[in-house]
Amino acid sequence: MLKVTLLGTGGTQPLPDRALAAAAVTVAGRSVLLDCGEGTQVGLRRYGVSAYRLSAVLLTHYHGDHILGLPGLLQTLGSLNRTEPLTVYGPAGLDAVARPVMALAGAQPYPVLWREADAPFAVDALKITPFPLEHRVPCCGYALELPRAGRFDPARARAAGIPVAYWKTLQKGAAAGGFTPEQVLGPPRRGLKVVYATDTRPCAALEAAARGADLLCMDATYADDADLPKARLYGHTTCREAGKLAAAAAVRRLWLTHYSAAVTDTAPGLAAARTAYPLALAGYDGMAQELEFDKE
Repeated sequence: MLKVTLLGTGGTQPLPDRALAAAAVTVAGRSVLLDCGEGTQVGLRRYGVSAYRLSAVLLTHYHGDHILGLPGLLQTLGSLNRTEPLTVYGPAGLDAVARPVMALAGAQPYPVLWREADAPFAVDALKITPFPLEHRVPCCGYALELPRAGRFDPARARAAGIPVAYWKTLQKGAAAGGFTPEQVLGPPRRGLKVVYATDTRPCAALEAAARGADLLCMDATYADDADLPKARLYGHTTCREAGKLAAAAAVRRLWLTHYSAAVTDTAPGLAAARTAYPLALAGYDGMAQELEFDKE
């Protein structure tokens, strides 16, 4: 099971009821934070995501509305007596951002590791794949996948003479007593996939990464296609375009996010998205859902 929580759904300027870009993906009590705009710490506390149990921060790019909450968050983790390292991932240019962020945060009692997201990597149980987006600066989206092992076959375990005491460990995909999971598990089953993509124009890389995703959280900066010239100029997406891409990628769910501060009513944009993808939902701060594996 995997839980997704939107902590901030705004772009550029925060509003009284809308913090700037941030989301959390939580598995077994551990979370990955996606972006860290102003208001992220308030969102973590308000919506029940443990800051102390963050395993990593994934930055899409380095515009202020996506990173200005980070120095304060690093300070808070230090005040909580964290000793576990925290890794911050991001696209090209990360080193130039790390220096001022750490200067603002100051020395901390735990290591802050900075890693350029130029290849797939793992955080806890999640497999994370960065992919390029189309914005005005280097920007990447993230596909976060929770794999699912094949079905356990007790008959194979008995035939191999594997003691029952090892079955549970093998079923979880770990070796035990000299036996391997491959001896008792069938082929891998469909896992869960969440894709987070903002700020961006619709693009082939995003459509490919989102294909078949359980949830796509996507840039929906502009509600009205009358703003399409601005979307193209600034590297953003209209709500209708977000719906069109979600339909093309055959995603299971679409959450619109990263609204312009001019969008005070999300209903018109949602209606536009639903012309292409009828199941679209308008994201809001605190929106959350637990995703479960398919029943098989």
